[in-house]
Amino acid sequence: MQTIAIANHKGGTGKTATTHNLGVVLAREYAQRVLLVNADPQASLTGTCGVQDEMSPNEAAGRTRFLKQIFSLAEVLGGAKPGHVPLRDVLVDLGANLWICPGDTALVAAAQGLSARLQRETVLKKILATVEQNFDVCLIDCPPDQGLLTINALCAAHAVIVPAQPTAQDLRGLLLFIETVKSIQTEINPSLLFLGILLTFYDARLRHHHDQVQCIAEAGLTILPVAIGRSVRVAEAAGACQSVFTYARHHPEAQHYVALAQFVCERLNLAYPIQARVEENQTIAPEEMRP
Repeated sequence: MQTIAIANHKGGTGKTATTHNLGVVLAREYAQRVLLVNADPQASLTGTCGVQDEMSPNEAAGRTRFLKQIFSLAEVLGGAKPGHVPLRDVLVDLGANLWICPGDTALVAAAQGLSARLQRETVLKKILATVEQNFDVCLIDCPPDQGLLTINALCAAHAVIVPAQPTAQDLRGLLLFIETVKSIQTEINPSLLFLGILLTFYDARLRHHHDQVQCIAEAGLTILPVAIGRSVRVAEAAGACQSVFTYARHHPEAQHYVALAQFVCERLNLAYPIQARVEENQTIAPEEMRP
Protein backbone atom coordinates (compact mmCIF):
# COMPACT_ATOMS: atom_id res chain seq x y z
CA MET A 1 0.00 0.00 0.00
CA GLN A 2 1.35 3.39 -1.03
CA THR A 3 0.46 6.10 1.50
CA ILE A 4 0.24 9.73 0.41
CA ALA A 5 -0.16 12.62 2.84
CA ILE A 6 -2.06 15.66 1.53
CA ALA A 7 -0.66 18.32 3.79
CA ASN A 8 -0.09 22.02 4.35
CA HIS A 9 -0.23 23.82 7.68
CA LYS A 10 -2.29 26.62 6.14
CA GLY A 11 -6.03 26.20 5.88
CA GLY A 12 -8.10 26.83 2.77
CA THR A 13 -5.62 25.40 0.29
CA GLY A 14 -7.81 22.57 -1.01
CA LYS A 15 -6.40 19.63 0.97
CA THR A 16 -9.77 17.97 1.50
CA ALA A 17 -10.93 18.49 -2.10
CA THR A 18 -7.62 17.10 -3.34
CA THR A 19 -7.82 14.03 -1.10
CA HIS A 20 -11.43 13.26 -2.06
CA ASN A 21 -11.21 13.89 -5.79
CA LEU A 22 -7.83 12.21 -6.23
CA GLY A 23 -9.09 9.21 -4.28
CA VAL A 24 -12.24 8.86 -6.39
CA VAL A 25 -10.32 9.06 -9.67
CA LEU A 26 -7.70 6.55 -8.52
CA ALA A 27 -10.48 4.16 -7.48
CA ARG A 28 -12.73 4.57 -10.51
CA GLU A 29 -10.34 5.25 -13.38
CA TYR A 30 -7.24 3.38 -12.23
CA ALA A 31 -8.92 0.50 -10.38
CA GLN A 32 -6.94 1.12 -7.20
CA ARG A 33 -8.32 0.02 -3.84
CA VAL A 34 -8.24 3.39 -2.09
CA LEU A 35 -8.43 4.17 1.62
CA LEU A 36 -9.16 7.75 2.62
CA VAL A 37 -8.07 8.70 6.13
CA ASN A 38 -9.62 11.80 7.70
CA ALA A 39 -6.94 13.01 10.14
CA ASP A 40 -8.40 16.52 10.39
CA PRO A 41 -10.63 17.17 13.47
CA GLN A 42 -12.80 19.46 11.31
CA ALA A 43 -13.89 16.24 9.54
CA SER A 44 -14.62 17.99 6.24
CA LEU A 45 -13.59 14.91 4.26
CA THR A 46 -15.96 12.72 6.28
CA GLY A 47 -18.85 15.07 5.52
CA THR A 48 -17.91 15.44 1.88
CA CYS A 49 -18.03 11.66 1.51
CA GLY A 50 -21.54 11.64 2.95
CA VAL A 51 -20.58 10.02 6.24
CA GLN A 52 -21.93 11.53 9.44
CA ASP A 53 -22.35 10.38 13.01
CA GLU A 54 -25.89 11.12 14.10
CA MET A 55 -28.19 13.02 11.76
CA SER A 56 -31.89 12.87 11.25
CA PRO A 57 -33.16 11.57 7.88
CA ASN A 58 -34.49 15.05 7.10
CA GLU A 59 -31.08 16.65 7.64
CA ALA A 60 -29.37 13.94 5.63
CA ALA A 61 -31.54 14.65 2.59
CA GLY A 62 -31.00 11.08 1.43
CA ARG A 63 -27.31 11.61 0.78
CA THR A 64 -25.71 10.65 4.07
CA ARG A 65 -24.47 7.23 5.07
CA PHE A 66 -25.15 6.48 8.73
CA LEU A 67 -22.45 5.00 10.90
CA LYS A 68 -23.65 2.07 13.00
CA GLN A 69 -21.27 3.28 15.71
CA ILE A 70 -19.78 6.64 16.60
CA PHE A 71 -16.16 5.50 16.48
CA SER A 72 -13.68 7.30 14.26
CA LEU A 73 -9.93 7.57 13.79
CA ALA A 74 -9.80 9.08 17.29
CA GLU A 75 -10.75 5.79 18.95
CA VAL A 76 -8.25 3.94 16.76
CA LEU A 77 -5.38 6.27 17.64
CA GLY A 78 -6.26 6.51 21.30
CA GLY A 79 -4.57 9.21 23.34
CA ALA A 80 -2.15 8.77 26.20
CA LYS A 81 -2.99 5.06 25.88
CA PRO A 82 -3.40 3.00 22.69
CA GLY A 83 -6.79 3.05 20.97
CA HIS A 84 -9.31 0.35 21.81
CA VAL A 85 -10.86 -0.01 18.33
CA PRO A 86 -9.14 -1.74 15.36
CA LEU A 87 -8.90 0.34 12.20
CA ARG A 88 -10.84 -2.20 10.16
CA ASP A 89 -13.84 -1.77 12.47
CA VAL A 90 -14.32 1.92 11.68
CA LEU A 91 -13.87 1.81 7.90
CA VAL A 92 -16.89 2.78 5.83
CA ASP A 93 -17.29 1.26 2.36
CA LEU A 94 -18.17 4.06 -0.07
CA GLY A 95 -18.40 1.69 -3.04
CA ALA A 96 -16.41 1.60 -6.27
CA ASN A 97 -13.08 0.64 -4.67
CA LEU A 98 -13.23 3.46 -2.11
CA TRP A 99 -13.24 3.32 1.70
CA ILE A 100 -12.90 5.98 4.39
CA CYS A 101 -11.70 6.06 7.96
CA PRO A 102 -13.90 8.87 9.35
CA GLY A 103 -12.66 11.68 11.55
CA ASP A 104 -14.40 13.93 14.06
CA THR A 105 -13.67 16.54 16.72
CA ALA A 106 -12.55 13.81 19.14
CA LEU A 107 -9.26 13.89 17.22
CA VAL A 108 -8.38 17.07 19.13
CA ALA A 109 -8.27 15.19 22.43
CA ALA A 110 -6.54 12.24 20.76
CA ALA A 111 -3.75 14.49 19.48
CA GLN A 112 -3.27 16.01 22.92
CA GLY A 113 -3.02 12.55 24.47
CA LEU A 114 -0.52 11.35 21.88
CA SER A 115 2.08 13.73 23.28
CA ALA A 116 2.42 11.42 26.31
CA ARG A 117 3.04 8.28 24.23
CA LEU A 118 6.35 6.67 23.44
CA GLN A 119 7.16 6.77 19.72
CA ARG A 120 4.18 9.10 19.35
CA GLU A 121 5.19 10.09 15.81
CA THR A 122 4.72 6.55 14.49
CA VAL A 123 1.32 5.64 15.98
CA LEU A 124 -0.58 6.14 12.71
CA LYS A 125 2.07 4.27 10.71
CA LYS A 126 1.63 1.17 12.90
CA ILE A 127 -2.16 1.41 12.64
CA LEU A 128 -2.12 1.63 8.84
CA ALA A 129 0.19 -1.39 8.71
CA THR A 130 -2.71 -3.51 9.99
CA VAL A 131 -4.65 -3.01 6.73
CA GLU A 132 -1.88 -2.48 4.19
CA GLN A 133 -2.61 -5.80 2.49
CA ASN A 134 -6.20 -4.72 1.81
CA PHE A 135 -5.52 -1.50 -0.10
CA ASP A 136 -3.34 -0.21 -2.93
CA VAL A 137 -3.35 3.46 -1.98
CA CYS A 138 -4.00 5.40 1.22
CA LEU A 139 -4.62 9.16 1.10
CA ILE A 140 -4.41 11.08 4.38
CA ASP A 141 -6.24 14.41 4.68
CA CYS A 142 -4.13 16.33 7.20
CA PRO A 143 -5.24 19.15 9.52
CA PRO A 144 -4.10 22.73 8.82
CA ASP A 145 -1.30 22.73 11.39
CA GLN A 146 2.03 21.12 12.21
CA GLY A 147 0.79 19.20 15.24
CA LEU A 148 1.11 15.51 16.04
CA LEU A 149 -1.63 14.45 13.62
CA THR A 150 0.21 16.02 10.70
CA ILE A 151 3.56 14.69 11.92
CA ASN A 152 2.05 11.20 12.23
CA ALA A 153 0.73 11.43 8.67
CA LEU A 154 4.12 12.49 7.29
CA CYS A 155 5.86 9.71 9.21
CA ALA A 156 3.39 7.12 7.88
CA ALA A 157 3.52 8.36 4.28
CA HIS A 158 5.62 7.23 1.36
CA ALA A 159 4.95 10.55 -0.39
CA VAL A 160 3.49 13.98 0.28
CA ILE A 161 1.58 16.42 -1.91
CA VAL A 162 1.34 20.02 -0.72
CA PRO A 163 -1.68 21.93 -2.09
CA ALA A 164 -1.08 25.68 -2.07
CA GLN A 165 -2.64 28.80 -3.49
CA PRO A 166 -0.21 30.88 -5.57
CA THR A 167 -0.46 34.05 -3.50
CA ALA A 168 2.14 36.08 -1.62
CA GLN A 169 0.30 35.42 1.64
CA ASP A 170 0.57 31.66 1.13
CA LEU A 171 4.17 31.62 -0.06
CA ARG A 172 5.91 32.33 3.27
CA GLY A 173 3.85 29.70 5.09
CA LEU A 174 4.55 27.26 2.28
CA LEU A 175 8.31 27.68 2.67
CA LEU A 176 8.03 27.08 6.43
CA PHE A 177 6.03 23.91 5.89
CA ILE A 178 8.52 22.58 3.37
CA GLU A 179 11.18 22.95 6.07
CA THR A 180 9.05 20.74 8.31
CA VAL A 181 8.84 18.13 5.55
CA LYS A 182 12.62 18.23 5.18
CA SER A 183 13.03 17.75 8.91
CA ILE A 184 10.78 14.68 8.81
CA GLN A 185 12.82 13.30 5.92
CA THR A 186 16.08 13.87 7.78
CA GLU A 187 15.14 12.74 11.27
CA ILE A 188 12.23 10.27 11.10
CA ASN A 189 11.14 9.17 7.63
CA PRO A 190 14.04 9.27 5.15
CA SER A 191 11.98 7.44 2.51
CA LEU A 192 9.34 10.21 2.39
CA LEU A 193 9.09 11.45 -1.20
CA PHE A 194 8.13 15.08 -1.79
CA LEU A 195 5.99 14.78 -4.92
CA GLY A 196 5.60 18.53 -5.22
CA ILE A 197 3.36 21.53 -4.77
CA LEU A 198 -0.12 21.29 -6.23
CA LEU A 199 -1.29 24.76 -7.27
CA THR A 200 -4.92 25.22 -6.26
CA PHE A 201 -7.45 27.98 -6.98
CA TYR A 202 -5.09 28.87 -9.80
CA ASP A 203 -6.16 31.46 -12.36
CA ALA A 204 -3.87 31.73 -15.38
CA ARG A 205 -5.32 35.17 -16.16
CA LEU A 206 -3.91 36.73 -12.97
CA ARG A 207 -0.45 38.25 -13.17
CA HIS A 208 -0.11 37.89 -9.42
CA HIS A 209 -0.50 34.13 -9.71
CA HIS A 210 2.14 34.00 -12.44
CA ASP A 211 4.53 36.03 -10.28
CA GLN A 212 4.08 33.77 -7.27
CA VAL A 213 4.54 30.63 -9.33
CA GLN A 214 7.82 32.13 -10.52
CA CYS A 215 8.82 32.80 -6.90
CA ILE A 216 8.06 29.20 -5.95
CA ALA A 217 10.15 27.94 -8.86
CA GLU A 218 13.02 30.28 -7.98
CA ALA A 219 12.95 28.89 -4.44
CA GLY A 220 13.84 25.53 -5.95
CA LEU A 221 10.54 23.85 -5.07
CA THR A 222 8.95 21.24 -7.31
CA ILE A 223 5.62 22.28 -8.81
CA LEU A 224 3.37 19.51 -10.05
CA PRO A 225 2.58 19.58 -13.79
CA VAL A 226 -1.14 19.85 -12.96
CA ALA A 227 -2.93 22.87 -11.47
CA ILE A 228 -6.43 22.98 -10.02
CA GLY A 229 -8.42 26.08 -10.88
CA ARG A 230 -11.12 27.86 -8.95
CA SER A 231 -14.53 26.49 -9.90
CA VAL A 232 -18.00 26.53 -8.42
CA ARG A 233 -18.49 22.97 -9.69
CA VAL A 234 -15.98 21.65 -7.15
CA ALA A 235 -17.87 23.34 -4.32
CA GLU A 236 -21.22 22.15 -5.67
CA ALA A 237 -19.94 18.59 -5.88
CA ALA A 238 -18.74 18.69 -2.26
CA GLY A 239 -22.13 20.02 -1.18
CA ALA A 240 -23.78 17.12 -2.96
CA CYS A 241 -21.42 14.66 -1.20
CA GLN A 242 -19.74 13.83 -4.49
CA SER A 243 -16.41 14.32 -6.17
CA VAL A 244 -16.34 16.71 -9.11
CA PHE A 245 -15.42 13.68 -11.23
CA THR A 246 -18.76 11.99 -10.51
CA TYR A 247 -20.69 15.27 -10.37
CA ALA A 248 -19.45 16.77 -13.64
CA ARG A 249 -17.16 14.24 -15.24
CA HIS A 250 -16.24 16.32 -18.30
CA HIS A 251 -15.67 19.58 -16.44
CA PRO A 252 -12.10 20.90 -16.83
CA GLU A 253 -11.37 20.57 -13.10
CA ALA A 254 -12.53 16.95 -13.12
CA GLN A 255 -10.07 16.29 -15.92
CA HIS A 256 -7.33 18.04 -13.99
CA TYR A 257 -7.82 15.55 -11.17
CA VAL A 258 -7.63 12.75 -13.73
CA ALA A 259 -4.28 14.16 -14.87
CA LEU A 260 -3.14 14.38 -11.24
CA ALA A 261 -4.09 10.74 -10.68
CA GLN A 262 -2.15 9.72 -13.78
CA PHE A 263 0.91 11.60 -12.52
CA VAL A 264 0.66 9.92 -9.11
CA CYS A 265 0.32 6.47 -10.65
CA GLU A 266 3.35 7.00 -12.86
CA ARG A 267 5.47 8.59 -10.13
CA LEU A 268 4.72 5.90 -7.55
CA ASN A 269 4.59 3.00 -10.03
CA LEU A 270 1.04 2.09 -9.13
CA ALA A 271 0.15 -0.88 -11.30
CA TYR A 272 -3.17 -1.06 -13.09
CA PRO A 273 -4.60 -4.35 -11.77
CA ILE A 274 -4.82 -7.22 -14.26
CA GLN A 275 -8.29 -8.13 -13.01
CA ALA A 276 -9.57 -4.65 -13.83
CA ARG A 277 -8.27 -4.94 -17.38
CA VAL A 278 -9.97 -8.28 -17.74
CA GLU A 279 -13.32 -6.93 -16.58
CA GLU A 280 -13.11 -3.88 -18.83
CA ASN A 281 -11.64 -5.39 -21.99
CA GLN A 282 -12.59 -9.06 -21.70
CA THR A 283 -9.54 -9.91 -23.79
CA ILE A 284 -7.54 -12.02 -21.36
CA ALA A 285 -8.66 -15.60 -20.81
CA PRO A 286 -8.77 -16.77 -17.17
CA GLU A 287 -5.97 -19.27 -17.72
CA GLU A 288 -3.71 -16.48 -18.94
CA MET A 289 -3.95 -14.84 -15.54
CA ARG A 290 -2.67 -17.89 -13.70
CA PRO A 291 1.00 -18.10 -12.73
